Amino acid sequence: MTSLITTSAEAAHSLAVSLLSKAQIQPGATIPEHSVKESAPDVLVPLKFSGRNVIVGVPGAFSGTCTVQIPGYIQNYDRFKAKGVNEVYVVAVNDAFTMKAWKEQLAPTGTGVRFMADDKGTFTSALGLMFDATPKFGAPRSKRYVIIADDDKAESLFIEEDPSKVTITDAETVLSHLA
Repeated sequence: MTSLITTSAEAAHSLAVSLLSKAQIQPGATIPEHSVKESAPDVLVPLKFSGRNVIVGVPGAFSGTCTVQIPGYIQNYDRFKAKGVNEVYVVAVNDAFTMKAWKEQLAPTGTGVRFMADDKGTFTSALGLMFDATPKFGAPRSKRYVIIADDDKAESLFIEEDPSKVTITDAETVLSHLA
């Protein structure tokens, strides 16, 4: 009976990811406008992009690989600004409390990098960038990606084949693609 319930739950998670994810965003496509949370669980922040922005999607706050990847964006924030980037956003399918605590841990003296909680996964799903992370995180999560946005258009897109690795979504690589 237990294995039947487990199998059913796994199938339900896979189905949920399939239903939540649309076709994956492509360069040149419009980034859908969605609201997420930043510093409080009851305050929605609309993600409206103006000018050039960098959106960094990660599977989970406080996870090992994500916690190694994101400091590069914090340390290089001024370099992103110097290259004409308005905002650097870190987005994860986590709640606002978790994202706020993670930001405080990674940047105890503060940072201009904005940590956004896509707690229901609606923004990530609209981008088509959800994957079934049930074995590791217990639920669907964001793929590891970076979008360089020009206004509401995806100018460049970097998606890790293996979300547990950082090969093309590190800050230095992204900086090298900014003119």
